Amino acid sequence: MAEALITSALATLFTEARTHNGWQDKPVSDELLQQAYDLARMGPTSANCCPLRVVFIRTKESKEKLAPALSSGNLEKTLSAPVTAILAYDPAFYDLLPELFPHGDARSWFTSSPELAHETAFRNASLQAAYLILALRSLGLDTGPMSGFDQAKVNETFLSEQGWKANFLLNIGYGDSGKVYPRAPRLAFDRVCKII
Repeated sequence: MAEALITSALATLFTEARTHNGWQDKPVSDELLQQAYDLARMGPTSANCCPLRVVFIRTKESKEKLAPALSSGNLEKTLSAPVTAILAYDPAFYDLLPELFPHGDARSWFTSSPELAHETAFRNASLQAAYLILALRSLGLDTGPMSGFDQAKVNETFLSEQGWKANFLLNIGYGDSGKVYPRAPRLAFDRVCKII
């Protein structure tokens, strides 16, 4: 049976966690990235489709290849981040469904409908990317998700060989709290939720 998290854990994941724009000069190990992924992969996806694909960029050479695809507002913080992840999805995720969903012929659900396949890949990879952000936070890392980039350039430079498609970018490291913006407001429950 699941137990509620204590207040300090909720603070780490949600209430005190922030989007970071500046980074300490402190490396992030490969082992920590793998540990975060291993946590995130346990989150639910429809038919266990698991379409998220991740490219972790850490070398100077790889960052230089990424730079031309970044918007001006995202350039400095991305080049200074210890790691930048391309959070992508595999449009042909369904080819792994015989392994991931052995309960039935789920692959045929998606091979017969390109629209359903795209919608499923994008939605579930976005879910998995959110799980990854929470997993990284749970391990003491900070993150900075970004949409300001040229998707076509990122796809061509980093993902074309696998056929994956970029969704968004995520800077990862140990944040510089002096470069965090004041917390922006959030919408209250009664403005955006209904219980019927």
